[in-house]
Amino acid sequence: RSGPGGGLAAAAAAAIAAAMPKGGRKGGHKGRARQYTSPEEIDAQLQAEKQKAREEEEQEEGGEGATGDPKKEKKSLDSDESDEDDEDYQQKRKGVEGLIDIENPNRVIQTTKKVTQLDLDGPKELSRREREEIEKQKAKERYMKMHLAGKTEQAKADLARLAIIRKQREEAARKKEEERKAKDEAAMAGKRLQSLSLNK
Repeated sequence: RSGPGGGLAAAAAAAIAAAMPKGGRKGGHKGRARQYTSPEEIDAQLQAEKQKAREEEEQEEGGEGATGDPKKEKKSLDSDESDEDDEDYQQKRKGVEGLIDIENPNRVIQTTKKVTQLDLDGPKELSRREREEIEKQKAKERYMKMHLAGKTEQAKADLARLAIIRKQREEAARKKEEERKAKDEAAMAGKRLQSLSLNK
């Protein structure tokens, strides 16, 4: 019982089946995790390629092949190891830090030093606060020395004040002495008058 409408439906189904790949529809690329290459990885790859190119040129020029310089071979091995270390480091980084590499120009990269490279005898770098503290102490000591020698403005003012106070005290002592003498004389005069009046 296939009518004219049934043939069209069959043709459409055949066209759709031809357009679809074998095994039905497969998932798109949208769910997959993105992988970005960081600048360090690119630099490491470029250095590895340059190293390979140099080695190939040396082999072509020298024609020695396996009997190359052992030092250079060791160097290339070391660089391969450092590349592997870089890859491990890249794998350890997680989240946005792994996707975006931000370079901070103010960041001081800590480099590890060997014991033989440490300079223990050299002058120790002081922090800004320590330097300021030492400068303050030295300035205070200089000021105290000048102050004791009487060379500072404050010392001169103090000495002038002391001189004025000394004069005032001397003046007060002299007045007291004069008053005491006047009292003694008055008392002596009173005694004389009394003795004179008794004698009469």
